[in-house]
Amino acid sequence: MKRRTTILVVDDETPILKVMEANLKREGYEIHTAEDGLLALEKLKCESYDTVILDYMMPNLNGLELMEKMTSLGIEVPVVVVTAHGTIEQAVQAMQMGAVNYLTKPVNYYELVLVVKNAVQQQNLRIEVKRLRREVSSRYGFENIVGKNEKMQTIFALIADLAETDATVMIRGDTGTGKELIAKALHFNSSRKNGEFVRVSCVALTETLLESELFGHEKGAFTGAFKTRIGRFEQADGGTLFFDEIGDIPPSTQSKLLRFLQEKEFERVGGNRTIKTDLRIISATNRDLEKAVANGEFREDLFYRLNVLPIEVPPLRERLDDIPLLAFHFLKLYSERFKRSVKDISQDAIQMLVCQDWPGNIRELENIIERAVILEKSEKISIETLSSCIKRSEDSSYRYFVNENIPYIKLKAELVDKFEREYITRLLRKNNGCIKAAANGAGIHYKNFCDKMKRHEISKWDYKE
Repeated sequence: MKRRTTILVVDDETPILKVMEANLKREGYEIHTAEDGLLALEKLKCESYDTVILDYMMPNLNGLELMEKMTSLGIEVPVVVVTAHGTIEQAVQAMQMGAVNYLTKPVNYYELVLVVKNAVQQQNLRIEVKRLRREVSSRYGFENIVGKNEKMQTIFALIADLAETDATVMIRGDTGTGKELIAKALHFNSSRKNGEFVRVSCVALTETLLESELFGHEKGAFTGAFKTRIGRFEQADGGTLFFDEIGDIPPSTQSKLLRFLQEKEFERVGGNRTIKTDLRIISATNRDLEKAVANGEFREDLFYRLNVLPIEVPPLRERLDDIPLLAFHFLKLYSERFKRSVKDISQDAIQMLVCQDWPGNIRELENIIERAVILEKSEKISIETLSSCIKRSEDSSYRYFVNENIPYIKLKAELVDKFEREYITRLLRKNNGCIKAAANGAGIHYKNFCDKMKRHEISKWDYKE
């Protein structure tokens, strides 16, 4: 049962207290009252309130002193200050301390109801934001990254050590090993968790777009720049900026990124105003950047700036003991998402999973379990269902079975169709369902990409986090 909205009204004038109580009760609120600041403080320590209506001038503890006590005790609730004529400067002072609004005596009760309604909405929003942050923090807690393998346990310990620092981290490993999940665990377990986690896909954006995405641009900076736009550096201020596939960043952008890392400042494209931001940099790559440096493809000084604390993520073939854990993790995830009754995986199916080479790593395993959950008719994934899913995966990963009994044109059409569907779904998954980024990564016009999604009945919402 939903809790009623509760308001605490504090005023040393009993008639005013009773009138406010009566008016607010008519609006359906539950009203508690207190006749001085000390009594109010005791109630605030014991009860949760959605709004406090507070008289400024009271005995024992005045309104301002009560607000100071609430702040020191960490009591977060919207405060509406009531003040007498001639003390508006006191109300302004209360607003500076965090009061959301103020009313003057004699109180206009139509105005009171409106102010309280807005304050309650603000509190509800604050509670919802806190709930969502807790949910996200729980989802990306490093303890929820699945793995009992010794190498993964070492990574978990490293994440715990690094999360509370602002150290620049580079996460290295093959495609599909879960590098972004580790980056999010670092962010959501740090003191920056209330700031934004901003992801930049270096491979999905062209050189020109990447520069504008990172630094933002001023109105009129280039054709089509109809208004000023803030970039990812500004967006991530107070939080974390994650460069996915940093090895693919263009040379010209490398030098500008290096300057930012050195000076923590930049200018928007087409602008001359220097902007400073406070953020943490985490990057990820599947490339051999030492080789890229030796070949002149990646700046050596930038590499050392980004590779301060490397985390090496092992491929799935090196952590076979984690495959059953991961399989059951994805089974639970997709059974709940698709409202299926599949609850188990047969032992021979598990054995088949362990025997695969997994070139696509965890992402490939996740795709196979997702398909198996959808296709399985019983409560347990059978080896027959799994075999069909693994064959489809192999087909879609270029390990196609060429059947010479099928006419060339028909077989080619089938393989192209399978390739196209898998390619589009992988791009959407990589870009969190962002069609524009996926189309850019594919080098396909946005409309053509949408047409292909429609033809294959692919929805972007299946790939939104």
